[in-house]
Amino acid sequence: MNLSLSGKVALITGGSRGIGRAAVRMFVAAGARVLFNYEKAKAPAEQLVQELGADHCRAMACSLSGTETAEKLVAATVERFGRLDILIVNHGVWPPQDAPIDQMSDAQWSSTMAINLDSVFALVKHSVARMKKQGRASGAAGHVVLVSSTAGQRGEAFHCDYAASKGALISMVKGLSSELAVDGIYVNCVAPGWVATDMSAPALADPKTRDAVLGKIPLGRVGTPEELAAPILFLCTPHAGFITGEILNVNGGAVLVG
Repeated sequence: MNLSLSGKVALITGGSRGIGRAAVRMFVAAGARVLFNYEKAKAPAEQLVQELGADHCRAMACSLSGTETAEKLVAATVERFGRLDILIVNHGVWPPQDAPIDQMSDAQWSSTMAINLDSVFALVKHSVARMKKQGRASGAAGHVVLVSSTAGQRGEAFHCDYAASKGALISMVKGLSSELAVDGIYVNCVAPGWVATDMSAPALADPKTRDAVLGKIPLGRVGTPEELAAPILFLCTPHAGFITGEILNVNGGAVLVG
């Protein structure tokens, strides 16, 4: 089975590390041209472009917090590659320190929402506008995949800001999939559990926390970035042509949601 994205152009956020980096590699291998953003990881981003070739991908420094920068990122994708077919929203922040609700600062709440939710709204808004403008010449007019979390499904004590933002993405997918189906735009979500990324590294490096995490995963291990990137890729291919509004759980069996 050939999961080809030949001729397609994708915008992938948070592409310099972790799940995003794995997705950039897989999308380029599948024939897509990719623009990805990074905030601080300039060296890894440039190394990835060098590895994959500047004709196939481009990195752009862009902080995604609030609604101000998304339009620029979408415009840069179209300027570089001529169109936009796929939006993968992978960026996000997870404040690693536990914060009881009565001690969580207003600044932390606002920052998490600005990065994990407000910027997503703006990215989807401007990407969908471009997809609609391009029209539906053949097949799908576009694909949107939002990366949520098991925290958005079952909540996460002491991290209510993160859980609320990721739960909101799930609700966005459910509403937008119905709204945009008539335009040929597919909207889906991948909900990871624990994955071996830089964001989760501090928690997984603590033996007590790691044991607690692994004890709740039936497969007995955390996922790899590639094990998340592959389902994201699948959802953007014709093989997923009858799937929209879906929350695809990739969590080692930790959260079973029908």
